[in-house]
Amino acid sequence: MPGTALLIAAAPVTKSRLVDAASVLPVLAAVAPATLAGTDTASVVELADPLDPQTVLTRLRAAAMAPGPLTIYLVGQVHLDRRQRHLHLALARATPATMRYTGFPWDWFTQELRLRPAGSTALIADLHTDAESWQALREQPLDAGPGVALYGRVAPPARRRTPAAPAYMKALATILRSGHRPPLLPLHQQAAAQSLGDDAPDLLLALDPHAPPPPSAAAAHLPQAPAAHPPGPDQPGIPHADPHADPHADPHTDPHAAITAAVEAGRHGEAAALAASWEQTALRMHGPGSNEVIHWMEVRADLARFAGDPARSCETWLAVATARLTAGQAPDSPEVEAAADRAHHLWDRVRDPEAVRALGPALIRLRRQVPGRQRGTLTLAQRRLEQFHGQRVG
Repeated sequence: MPGTALLIAAAPVTKSRLVDAASVLPVLAAVAPATLAGTDTASVVELADPLDPQTVLTRLRAAAMAPGPLTIYLVGQVHLDRRQRHLHLALARATPATMRYTGFPWDWFTQELRLRPAGSTALIADLHTDAESWQALREQPLDAGPGVALYGRVAPPARRRTPAAPAYMKALATILRSGHRPPLLPLHQQAAAQSLGDDAPDLLLALDPHAPPPPSAAAAHLPQAPAAHPPGPDQPGIPHADPHADPHADPHTDPHAAITAAVEAGRHGEAAALAASWEQTALRMHGPGSNEVIHWMEVRADLARFAGDPARSCETWLAVATARLTAGQAPDSPEVEAAADRAHHLWDRVRDPEAVRALGPALIRLRRQVPGRQRGTLTLAQRRLEQFHGQRVG
């Protein structure tokens, strides 16, 4: 099956730039697409110094929906936003003061990759950071969600003022230029050994829920990253597998795997019915507004998008945002903002005038309460509805 490789090199264009991220792209571009993806044939998508979060989200979302294995090569720098202390990938226009609006939230990686088949997705990262974010990552290491392999390194704050080179990713790309892609763990170990010293303080990322445990000697000479904490049911941005499972059910049965298989086979109705059934079970066990019920609402919203029904997906995301607000979550919480943004994104893709008019007022009411990170969302929604309705609504 064909694979996909998504190359993202992002860093501010201002004096906040810590790494010359784009310098690695020519080296990666010299690698055959099939080698980058680890498949016989592959497509490659490249993002160099993207300007805004929506651009990255659109490319990530498209890559996540593509069939076959997906490998994301990410080079850049990560920072905490000042208001909510959430981790963001700094984009071209990002500054410390505007990180919440101009950076790409790390949680969006986990959100967009959560429904991919187990073992089919890898994120390889070469990241740099400042002192504050470095300390946060030492206490709570990165992960990309329970079904995604994450390899790479996080470099400590640099003492020099000039942007650092993405040495780890360049070493990894050089290895791949041979035309052979080793298994991810040996590839990661080789790249780290070639680019970092034995006493390097970098945090090494080697999280793969589907890989067999490596022999202890294999990584004996490499600095090790602190063990990642397993995501709990309330950890923001990381939907947990089987959140409402019957304790007497087969522990090896994962409903997400069956749903993903149905989607890949084009059986969208079956996938939606499975998700709805699990949602009803969660409703009986945990009650309305619970994390378990909201999880399955989000799954249904994604399934409608996969099935090519943006109106149904928009309607479900509107319900998700309302459920989270009703449960007491703040309008500016990442989960509520993400639901509102997804509802708006899908509404923009609805072409049926009747559906646009039916969903528009609810979206405008939501945008009054949850404007999100992008400025002017309420005005944009009002203007689009006017085109279909002939009068201002809201």
